Formats: sequence, structure tokens, C-alpha cells
Amino acid sequence: MANYDVIIIGSGPGGYVCAIRCAQLGLKTAVVEGRDTLGGTCLNIGCIPSKALLHASHMLHEAEHNFAAMGLKGKSPSVDWKQMLTYKQNTIDTNTKGIEFLFKKNKIDWLKGWGSIPAAGQVKVGDEVHTAKNIIIATGSEPSSLPGVEVDEKIVVTSTGALELGKVPKKLVVIGAGVIGLELGSVYSRLGAEVTVIEYLTAITPGMDAEVQKTFQRTLKKQGLKFIMGAAVQKTEASKTKAKVTYKLLKDDSEHVIDADTVLLATGRKPFTDGLGLDALGINMTKQGQIDVDAHWQTNVSGIYAIGDAIRGPMLAHKAEDEGMAAAEQVAGRQGHVNYNVIPGVIYTWPEVANVGETEQTLKDQGRAYKVGKFPFMGNGRAKANFMSDGFVKIIADKETDRILGAHIIGPAAGELIHEICMAMEFGASAEDVALTCHAHPTYSEAVREAALACGDGAIHA
Repeated sequence: MANYDVIIIGSGPGGYVCAIRCAQLGLKTAVVEGRDTLGGTCLNIGCIPSKALLHASHMLHEAEHNFAAMGLKGKSPSVDWKQMLTYKQNTIDTNTKGIEFLFKKNKIDWLKGWGSIPAAGQVKVGDEVHTAKNIIIATGSEPSSLPGVEVDEKIVVTSTGALELGKVPKKLVVIGAGVIGLELGSVYSRLGAEVTVIEYLTAITPGMDAEVQKTFQRTLKKQGLKFIMGAAVQKTEASKTKAKVTYKLLKDDSEHVIDADTVLLATGRKPFTDGLGLDALGINMTKQGQIDVDAHWQTNVSGIYAIGDAIRGPMLAHKAEDEGMAAAEQVAGRQGHVNYNVIPGVIYTWPEVANVGETEQTLKDQGRAYKVGKFPFMGNGRAKANFMSDGFVKIIADKETDRILGAHIIGPAAGELIHEICMAMEFGASAEDVALTCHAHPTYSEAVREAALACGDGAIHA
């Protein structure tokens, strides 16, 4: 008899959600986790702590730039960096302890240590081997490296080190204009750092709607971030307190050097599968180093599954959660489902940026006929009252059927507003369906309705 019905390796958003769903379905469940706390990268050194710092630094920005106009007079708050880090850690602790409570509530065993899979149906943690009918790999990802850039997590840091700096740097150089680089760059810019972002491509946030990219970069520039686009970083040289970053401009191959107190390497992430023993098991991998799975999240080895950042698809916590619940359904003998066409993405800067579904470019590449409805937050009453009128909502719909194919939002609460469109797309709604739905006034969500109206006869307030 196996010790467990299922053992999950990794307790991040994919792993712990999968474990809870397995337990709910009556499966005897254990989770392997080598950290001292549950929650994986997201809760400990990723999503949650970065959002805490984004929130705190945004409050500072509001105090410095908007309070006086609202009649809130007085000295702007000074930054107590040590206390801000304490606030961040308290936020982490509250969340990780919450998962521990959920494990106890659902009778899930925590196997403390780093896991490997010596054979199908076996998971080794430390010197002990546990058996399971099913194994689910949810080991997440780690920061990608870059040739010539040596990370010490003190002067040259990844997102992990950037969340634990001893002080706010005077000069921060960010390598990579993706989500992580722009979020953490925004934090330190608001706190007083001079932030320069170096990006290999000619546009920030690769794969995003082109109009959003331009608006987003223009807005970040107004906030003080500097951008060096079309540049390839050659190397970093770090001393005890400073660093130099050497880069080449692709347009003319000229070489340049920029000084920094801190360098943040934010060139993406890669699957973390080291030490699992996948080669010996004969588990198929993709060329990108991801675990290859079928439509039911099962590897080529029967009884071994994989989810989240370790497999194909966007490296997003909520994508991992969906796959975790779906994989749990599969091992319980049910049918799991994930709609990969309706997975939103959010950047938690200010303004926020959110997207779901197709972009105009992807539809052009597919040769599909579409129409666009767009509405600026400048026409939204609540946004104007709150000094948050930058940005817009764009809805893309099928030209013939009016079915919503995608949406792109830059502006206040974009990360919340996008889910109205996610729900609409999940149910196959048309832009007219959203346009005919009553939206409360005054709310930011009215901008979504106006964009939907713009897919038809036209917005009311534009």
C-alpha cells in the first residue's frame, strides 16, 4: 500500500492549491517543501512582498504629488526603509501562516526537505522514501542568468535580493523591461532612486498590445524612469559598494558604460527542476527546459504529473493554481479543465496594466477580421476625481460575431477590471453583452462599458 494517494513537490501557488483540492476530493495528500515556510517563490520572495512594496511606495507617491491638491496639507512622509521591510515581512508571514492553517484544516502532511523522484511512485525527502500512487511536480521557476552578469544578491541582484536591499540605492540599473524589472524599478524610483532600464528589444513588456506598450513607457518616463532600448548588456563589474554595466547599442554596435549602486537582473525566469532526477526517470523535456506534459498534465511516465512554471505557458501564479486544481481532478478520476485563452496578465505598477486574450497583432498574424472599442480614463468621472485619468480600456471583438477576443487596460485598478472581460470571454459574450450591462456610477468599471459601447455605435462620454 502506498503511503499517499498523491505527493506534490513544491508548495507555491500551484502546489498548495493542488494539495487542498486533492484533500477536498478525498485523497490522502502530502506536500514536499524545502523552505522553512510554505508558499513558494510567490508568497516568500515574489508576488506578495513585491506588491507590499509597490503599495507602500505608491502611498508615498500620492502623499508627495496629490495630497496637497485635495486639501491634505503637511509635510510629506519620510521613508523608514527598515520599517517598510518589516511591513513587507509581516505581509509574507500572514500569508504563509495562512497556508499552514489550511494544510492542518485539510489534513495535508508537510514533508519538510528537498524532494527527488528515485522511481515512479516514490519521492525521497532527506533519507526517507515515501510512496504515492501519483506524484505532481510543482517546483516553480528561478531567475534566468545572463552571460557576463555575476549575481551576488548584494550589488548585482535578482528579484530576490532586490526585495532585501540594505538601503534604497541612489542609482539603480535594471536589466530587462519586463514585468519584474518595471515593478521593482517603480518601487525604487518612487523611493528616490535614479532608475535606468536597459532592454534588448525596442519595446518594453514584450508580447503586450503595442498601443499599451507606448502609453506605458511614456507614463513611466514621466514618473522618472529612464530607458535605454535596443541594447545588449555585455557584462557587469561589481566592487563592494558599486557596479559598472557595459552594454552595446544594437543600432550602431557602440559600447557604453553606466554606473550603479545596485544592478537588478530581470531578464525573466526559467523552470526549476534541478535535483528531481528527471533524466534518470526518462521524463521528456522541451528544448526550453520545461517538463513536457500531455493535455491532462501527465508526463510520459505514468502517474507523474507537472504543473505551473515547470511546464509550458505563461509563468503566472494564477495559471499554476488553475493547473493545480485541474491536475487534482485528474488524479481523482475526474476531468480537469483550464481555458488557456482566458488567463489574464497584470503589471502592478501605477497605472496598472492588464490584458487577456488576443492582441491586434496576433489577430493580424492569424488573418482574422476584428474591431476595436477604446475608451480613455480621461472620460471617466471617478478617475478624474482621483487623479488617475491616465490610460485607457481597449476591447477587441470579432468583426462579424461581436464576440470578445481580448482586452487591454492601462489605468486605475486595471488588474481588477480585467476580470469582467475574463468572465465575459469565459461565457462567450459579445461586446454588446457588456455594453448592455448596467454599471454603477461613478466607478472605474464604467470605462469598460464605454469601450464595449465603442465596439458598436460609439461610446457615450468620448
